[in-house]
Parts: sequence; C-alpha cells; structure tokens
Amino acid sequence: MAGNEVVHVAVATPDVPKPDVITKVAAIINKDPYQTRLLLSGGLPRLVAHYPSAQEAESTARNLTELGLVAFICPNSELLKPKVFTALTAEFLEGEAIFRSKGGQKKRIADSDVFLILKGIMQTPTEEETIKTRKEINWGATLLAGGIPISRKIKEKISGATIQKEPLARVYNRESAEPAVQVLQHGLSYSFLGNQIAPSSLANFNTVVVKLQELFPRAIFDDSLMKSSQPGVPSLRALDEFELNCKLLYLYYKTKSGLSKSE
Repeated sequence: MAGNEVVHVAVATPDVPKPDVITKVAAIINKDPYQTRLLLSGGLPRLVAHYPSAQEAESTARNLTELGLVAFICPNSELLKPKVFTALTAEFLEGEAIFRSKGGQKKRIADSDVFLILKGIMQTPTEEETIKTRKEINWGATLLAGGIPISRKIKEKISGATIQKEPLARVYNRESAEPAVQVLQHGLSYSFLGNQIAPSSLANFNTVVVKLQELFPRAIFDDSLMKSSQPGVPSLRALDEFELNCKLLYLYYKTKSGLSKSE
C-alpha cells in the first residue's frame, strides 16, 4: 500500500437499515443521517468514508463492525480496473473446468479454488452516431414550379451516448479480488454445450451459469448485479460503477467469510 494512498471504508447493510443504525453510522463516518441513509440503501456494499491512512480507516471499520455491520477497508489502488481472462469456450470436467480464450490461452480452474461466482449485467457506454432524415420546403424549386410546394430531404448526423447491456458471470478464487475468468453472453461459442444448446444466446448463457454452480457447489453465488441501475439513462460511468460493485462484493464476501470463521 502506497504511503500517501487514500484508503476507503466500505460497509454492507440490510436492504432497509433501521433508523437507529443509520444515526449511529452517521456519527461514525461524520455525515448527516439523510446522506447516510442514501449511502446505505440498495442492498450492495458501498464506500462510505475515505481516509489518508490505513489506521484511520481500520478504526472506522472496527466501529461499524461493532454495530453488527460487515465493514472493510479498501486501498484506492485495489479499485483499478481488472485484467480479465474472457472465455470463448469451456470444458466442464469432474471437479474442474477448462476455459479457452479467443487468443488460444487456456485456464484450468479446480472446484477447490473457487470462492465466489458473480452474475450481473455489464453496462458498456458507447458513442453512437445516427442519421436522421427530415423534409423541408425547397423554396427555389417551389418558385420555379409556379408555387407548387416542392420539398427536399435533409440528412442530419446525431451523436449521443448509449449503453450496451450484456449479462456476464465471473469466477473468483479466495486469493485475489481479480476475477479468474469471466464468461459473456455474446462472447461465448456455445458449441461445447452439445445437445443442450438452445436457439437463444441468453438461454445458453444461463445454462453455462447453472453448470458453473453445479461444478463449483462450495462457491458463493450472487446475482444481485443483474439489476441495472438507472434504467434507460446512459452514463459514461456505468462500466466503472459495475467494476467497483464487483470488487466490493468480493471483498464483502471475503470479509464476511472471515468473520463467520472467527465466531
């Protein structure tokens, strides 16, 4: 951890935190209750405080944990976008899976190595250009035609941000917050499903996710990121928010797992 690095505190709460819990959390993180309630809503782990040192962040996390919440710290450097192995094909064997990428790389993952499977919808912002055609009166041609209205077509280029939504699943081990492998609905070649293949890519994707759950039964499964935030509102930060949520969910389950073992 770098000496001058910002260290964040994250906390996970029930979907509807009790008013007394909100008041106590607000006092600990030095925010007003209304702002704190917004931070704690949604059912996902959230960054609630930021400190210049790990010692200060750990102190706040301990105080939040004493309230019965799952709190943990996260250095800013750990929030960088991950380098992800994206699978093109998969082979499901007894106790392990073999994934191959588009570039021919191979990754073998054993059942004993898998800690968490996340299923969600990745929202990728793109700049899209469309051409709109409209009609207007061509006054020169209209005058030449003796006043008979003559129209002409005009094409206009319109640019705007759009969001491409794609379901994915990520597999994590306990040692790293970086996903070991991810599968995308439109990134997989589903021929490996054999006679289980369906006409719909979404159906095939869901079949693959079920197979991952069956192959890695000891892994935690979480599909809370299947809910899109702010539907219909393009956001250039959508992908960053998704990556942050993935990272915080991993750290949440790792912290929670450690807490349960210590009880």
